[in-house]
Amino acid sequence: QVQLVESGGGLVQAGGSLRLSCAASGLSFSLYAMAWFRQAPGKEREFVGGITPSGASTYYANSVKGRFTISRDNAKNTVYLQMNSLQPEDTAVYYCAAAPYSINSYSTPQKYNYWGQGTQVTVSA
Repeated sequence: QVQLVESGGGLVQAGGSLRLSCAASGLSFSLYAMAWFRQAPGKEREFVGGITPSGASTYYANSVKGRFTISRDNAKNTVYLQMNSLQPEDTAVYYCAAAPYSINSYSTPQKYNYWGQGTQVTVSA
């Protein structure tokens, strides 16, 4: 069956960096659009960044543009989220998600068929 397993979360001070990884199995990874979402306590799940199956195009929420970078390694079936200049408002559980082929709206959670279990990111002031 399909599994998405996130790792790399943790506690970091404001201004610091973290790199999240999401290892996929059970699917033809290179045919899937991938994305990162996050959910803070009491808030709805929100889009962070997305990447096309080939990795040629990326998309970001305005709140993270210029600070976060999404990338993928199709040979390793892994998608990454490099997070720099982290702020307390970035504190959330971060989830990776997969959708078959490219999609027309990377920010819409309903477009994604598969989700990971999430990894906690906590940024202290």
